[in-house]
Amino acid sequence: MSEATNGETVNYSAAIEAILFASGASVETGRIAQALGVTADEARQHIEALAKAYNDADRGITIIKLKDSYQMVSRKAYAPQIRTVMDLRRNTPLSQAALEVLAVVAYNQPVTKAFVEQVRGVDCSGVIGSLTSKDLIEEKGRLELPGRPLLYGTTENFLRCFNISSPEELPPLPEEPKEETADGKETEGKQAEDNPAV
Repeated sequence: MSEATNGETVNYSAAIEAILFASGASVETGRIAQALGVTADEARQHIEALAKAYNDADRGITIIKLKDSYQMVSRKAYAPQIRTVMDLRRNTPLSQAALEVLAVVAYNQPVTKAFVEQVRGVDCSGVIGSLTSKDLIEEKGRLELPGRPLLYGTTENFLRCFNISSPEELPPLPEEPKEETADGKETEGKQAEDNPAV
């Protein structure tokens, strides 16, 4: 609780709950802090406390962090009941090709289409278009090279779907197997960073 400028008492938890519920989408911490009249760190503490209260009470809703934004969402455990009431159909699962392209983008972003195709060895125009339409990847600008190719990176929806707060939370890639040379020595497999992202 705190005294607002107009003399009224503000319940921070209730205010945050109202903001996130009314928004229906993610809200940046800075905007919440501005609305509450507190610092970003203070707002973050209040949001995390509210999220903990939801989790401790085993509520049907929870608050997730997406980079430096927060969103109120339904708990995954109740997805079947929600689908029944709202008559929602399951989304078509991603193809193996789409998962591979998504992984290349997620672990190397921002990257160009040419880089993705160099890694996979096939044309990826259709898959990139599909992932963009599903709001899993998006344009992140252009590379300062001849032709100024588009750069792609993952979206906030990607974080939401994979239940992570930032790309840094992705699991580490497996180490590449060592290759034995003609003289019997072992060398590391060629790393992706050896290839230019163009």
